[in-house]
Amino acid sequence: MKRFLSIALPALVLSSIAFAEVSLPSVFSDHMVLQRNQANPVWGWADPGENITITIGNQTHKTKADKNGDWRVTLDPLSLGDPLTLKVKGKNSVSFQDVLVGEVWICSGQSNMQWSISQSNDADLEALTANFPQIRLLAIPQVGSQDPQRNFEGEWTICSPESVKQFSAVGYFFGRQLHQTLNVPIGLIDNAWGGSAAEAWVRRDVLEADPRYDALIKRWEEIEATYDHQAEVDKWNAQMEKWKAEGRQGRRPRPPRNRLAGQHRPGNLFNGVLYPVIGYGIRGAIWYQGEHNTGRAYQYRHLFPLLISQWREHWNQGDFPFYWAQLADYKDEADQPADHDWAELREAQTMTLDALPNTGQAVLIDLGEGRDIHPRDKQNVAKRLSRWALAKDYGYDVDYQSPTYKSMEIKGSKIRLTFDHVGENLYTFDLREPIGFAIAGKDRKFVWAKGRLISDNQVEVWSDEVPNPVAVRYAWADNPVCNLFSDNGLPATPFRTDEWPGKTYGKD
Repeated sequence: MKRFLSIALPALVLSSIAFAEVSLPSVFSDHMVLQRNQANPVWGWADPGENITITIGNQTHKTKADKNGDWRVTLDPLSLGDPLTLKVKGKNSVSFQDVLVGEVWICSGQSNMQWSISQSNDADLEALTANFPQIRLLAIPQVGSQDPQRNFEGEWTICSPESVKQFSAVGYFFGRQLHQTLNVPIGLIDNAWGGSAAEAWVRRDVLEADPRYDALIKRWEEIEATYDHQAEVDKWNAQMEKWKAEGRQGRRPRPPRNRLAGQHRPGNLFNGVLYPVIGYGIRGAIWYQGEHNTGRAYQYRHLFPLLISQWREHWNQGDFPFYWAQLADYKDEADQPADHDWAELREAQTMTLDALPNTGQAVLIDLGEGRDIHPRDKQNVAKRLSRWALAKDYGYDVDYQSPTYKSMEIKGSKIRLTFDHVGENLYTFDLREPIGFAIAGKDRKFVWAKGRLISDNQVEVWSDEVPNPVAVRYAWADNPVCNLFSDNGLPATPFRTDEWPGKTYGKD
């Protein structure tokens, strides 16, 4: 399951290659998992007009390839049972063995989703225990393209101590929790790409049609008109020669990445790593991304919901579950309250809960590492994501949502805050007093606030420096020091009660 970077062939080329005989995209292979209890599409290519017969279990479906050689059928819903064989017959025959029926999830985003088992906490122990033959893994190669890619190089593999090492840690731990709870086969499709921008996961023509993204598209049009990758390669070769001539002193020069084929260009990842699997039957998606978009957090308020809506529209599977990991704490702790772009991006993520149905957020404000954008604790990230799925999609009575701000009431020189989703009650970690709050008057100057729990779901905050407070913020920093949780161990969601323009306001 090695991942690679390449400039992909145009979709038309890929489809014409397949016309010589009946074939299917690589999302169909031995050991795959088909989503249970729903009608799942199966598609592929053949000669134009060729008759195709598809069989699985006691089902038989017939169709004919269209004038372009494309064919598609929809399987009747399948239930749990013994491994199946999927057979596709035209002028030739293709068979896929050891096909399981269970739960299928997309695992997507940037580097914190791509981050592998081998890079995470207890990597050796986690790999040793990864003997789960009913968990199946599929990794999509990293291909950035402006043309929709209809296929990729890859295949489903059985989860084992060896195969799991380079797979997404969050994806695997999420799938393992589901498998051990539900006792059903689990299929995980990992198409994450480190450093990816949200706009790369959205169809470019959709962005171009929306005036809110005019500046973004204009920047990329300028890059596309001037970027010369060969010139960058030549420059790097010269640097390498100089580095070698000087005795290989210092850091080895980094080879250039082709900006036009990378993970930032609008539409590149929608076409390159998402399009090849769009339509494959899934239960839902988990997502860990946002770090690259922190400098444009206000834009993320509409870009992230647009991304989710676009995925759902193209999948043609309704409002399937979409659960994301909110950005963890990162960078230096702040001495004084201030505006922070990571806080504003977290706010944009939280706002998406109200913007779209069937969405969920795992709050990670206690799991980050100030010195590293890639925290090693992926187990707890996955557990918090799996709580959403187990509660919302599988009917388990487990706590799943972090405490969220509900309302505020000014009481003289103090502000009383009320929270939802607190479990039995709010809880403060390590210290008896809640910390991480800041308070401000009409002058909009925030200072650290004192606080105390006054009921199961209320916190009172104040500061002697602010006799007439009007606004409160909690955990409003890149790397906040905060300690408010529900009694079930889920950290309170960072929030602010004001709507004053922030650090990234107007940046697009």
